[in-house]
Amino acid sequence: MNKHHESTGPADEQQITLRGPAELADALPYLMGFYPNDSVVMVALHGGRGRFGGRLRLGIPQTPGEWGPVADQLAECLISGSERREGRPDAIVIFLCQDSPDGSGGQPTMERLRPFAQRLRTACGALDVPVLEALCISDGRYWSYCCPDPRCCPEQGKPLAMPGTTVMAAAATYAGVHVRGTLRDMEARLRPWQAPAAVSAQERALDEAGPSLMIRMLDEQAKQAVAAETLERARTLMARIEGAQPAPPALSDAGDDQLIAPDEAAAVILGLQDRETRDKAAAWMEGPTAHAALRLWRTLARRCVGSYREHAAAPLTLAGWVSWSTGDEPGARVALAMALRADPGYTFAHLLHRACNEGIDPEAIRRCLREARDEEADSGPGTTGTTGTTGMSADTAAGQATALRIRRARTLPNGGRRRGGVPRPPDAGRRAPLPATTRPGPPGARRRTREARRYGRRGTRTRR
Repeated sequence: MNKHHESTGPADEQQITLRGPAELADALPYLMGFYPNDSVVMVALHGGRGRFGGRLRLGIPQTPGEWGPVADQLAECLISGSERREGRPDAIVIFLCQDSPDGSGGQPTMERLRPFAQRLRTACGALDVPVLEALCISDGRYWSYCCPDPRCCPEQGKPLAMPGTTVMAAAATYAGVHVRGTLRDMEARLRPWQAPAAVSAQERALDEAGPSLMIRMLDEQAKQAVAAETLERARTLMARIEGAQPAPPALSDAGDDQLIAPDEAAAVILGLQDRETRDKAAAWMEGPTAHAALRLWRTLARRCVGSYREHAAAPLTLAGWVSWSTGDEPGARVALAMALRADPGYTFAHLLHRACNEGIDPEAIRRCLREARDEEADSGPGTTGTTGTTGMSADTAAGQATALRIRRARTLPNGGRRRGGVPRPPDAGRRAPLPATTRPGPPGARRRTREARRYGRRGTRTRR
């Protein structure tokens, strides 16, 4: 098995051989970068030695009636996406990860999910790709749906290896690969506040800031001033975060929350709803600035409470972009998936999610944002737009970089035969190899209508 991320290119030369269900189960968090909760994970295998290729994560549908259609779509998505990048898989490994609701034991969960596992195996077989292994991981134990021998796969399952004690853990430590905790923990850092008092104070601040900003942002000249104020406030908050006393990781988010007042957060959240302002903020994606920017975007995402939850799409997308730009692909996918759940029509999140899963080098988008930043610095303050010398917004840059990668991939394997796009799984927040195609519209199209919708009433949907 090669150390191989979801959307990388050729595998590294260092190889680790995994033998049997136990080592496969132990390898899962290292393959994903986190411990998946309530998820089905499918991994493509290539070649006679079973090199790991593309992988796909999806939340397990709660309704058994959805299992059949979802299984068909997942099999098609993984196989077709793998064909474009690395060639048709030779086999697939399936993981079903779900703990029991009350911690009473994983065997009932394993039995309840058995029809879903069988449906996934049937869907892959219908596309002439066999399932080499299908595992259920629940409550610290694993079961094989494929092995009929009770001597190696007993009915009560087998315990997972202790963390850090296996060959995969040793190899990951040597290679500098880190597991970032559970998916649930990663999402919790980005979810809106739940405490009633904090939610009420923040929502009141957003209500108060909205009307005045709406009037100013619908005026072209005043809109530029709002953008400048938003970016200046964001820089001030980033400097405050960066200068604060470092807190332990478990307390860092709470410490960041205490540094920002509700009215400050409200002004920046509402200002980021403008695409051009958001694109300028996206230029804080590398170097020492990136870490402070990421902490700020996470903090603002947690402040999008109540009827303003859709406004979280902007800070969540920026958090995903900075994570991806700084090498944290698992964190990027989680943030971008949550952005799409907040606003399924948010174009920048769609394009970044697709580009990240397609294995595109983020440098192509970084270069465009640098050029825009440098051009604005040369032009001086008061200039409009974020197009730079390339004439592209961040949306367009991400879209064109993705399209170029797909065109190149289609001309290399399978005799250059073009293939159609691959549908995204039903939930935009899930870890599919290839989200649905989303093309940015012409610059400025429907801008006045969108701004009127966004600022016209509280909690309106914004689509970028």
